[in-house]
Amino acid sequence: MKQAPPPNAPCGLLRGQSILITAAAGGGIGFATAQRCLAEGARGIVVADIHPRRTEEAAAKLRAEFPDRLVLHQLANVSQEAEVQALVAFAEDQLGGVDVLVNNAGLGGSSLLVDMSDEEWSKVLDVTLTGTMRMTRAMLRRMQPRGCGAIVNNASVLGWRAQKEQAHYAAAKAGVMALTRCAGLEAADFGIRINAVSPSIVFHEHLRRTSPVELLEELAGREAFGRAAEAWEIANVIVFLASDYASYLVGETISASSQRA
Repeated sequence: MKQAPPPNAPCGLLRGQSILITAAAGGGIGFATAQRCLAEGARGIVVADIHPRRTEEAAAKLRAEFPDRLVLHQLANVSQEAEVQALVAFAEDQLGGVDVLVNNAGLGGSSLLVDMSDEEWSKVLDVTLTGTMRMTRAMLRRMQPRGCGAIVNNASVLGWRAQKEQAHYAAAKAGVMALTRCAGLEAADFGIRINAVSPSIVFHEHLRRTSPVELLEELAGREAFGRAAEAWEIANVIVFLASDYASYLVGETISASSQRA
C-alpha cells in the first residue's frame, strides 16, 4: 500500500479567522481540521464534542501545539437544540464572533435495511443530517446580520455511491449535500458561503476500533492511490473551502476521493 506524502507547509489561508468545529475530539477529521486551521493562521478556535475527556485532551493538545492562539472547548450534542444554541452562543461570545463553522459531527453504523430499527435509522439521521441543519440554522442567524462567514459541511462519497448496510448513513449524507445546496443559495444573499467536502475512506483510531480490518483494507485497496486518505488531507480541503480561495463556490460538494470507493 502506498504511503501518504508529508503534510504541506501552511500558507496563512485563515489568518485572523475564528473557527468553530463540531466533533473535533479524537484523531479524526475534526481534530485534524482544528490543527490545520490553527496552522493556517486562525486566531482562535472552539472545539466541540460529546466526549468530556477526549474533548479536554484535544483542546490541551492544540494549546500545547499553538500556545499563542486562543483554544477553547465545549461539550455539545448536536441532536439537542438547547446544546446547539448554547454552543453557538459560547463560541460567538468567546471568539468575538465566529467566522467559520465546520459541521463535522456525524454518526455511522452498519445494518441491513431489513434488520434496521426505526431507532437506528432516526439516530443516524438526527445527528448526521438534522444536527448539521441545527448548527447551520443557529450560525446563520448570527452570520447573516454581519453579512459574512463560511460554513463547511462534512458529507461522504456514500451520499452518491452505494454500499451494503449503509442505507441510513448514505441517506443522511445525501441529505447533507442537498442541505448544502439549498442553504448555500439562501446564505449567498447575505455574503455567506456554504459548501461541503465529500471524503471517501479515512483511517483514524475510531474507525479502526469499530470496523473489521479486512473491510478497511479492501476499501482502501480500491482507491486509485492504493491507500485511504489521511485526516489532514481532508482537512486541507475543508480549509480551502473556508478560505477566500473558495470565494465563488456556493452550495458545492467537493469529492475528496480517488473515484473508486
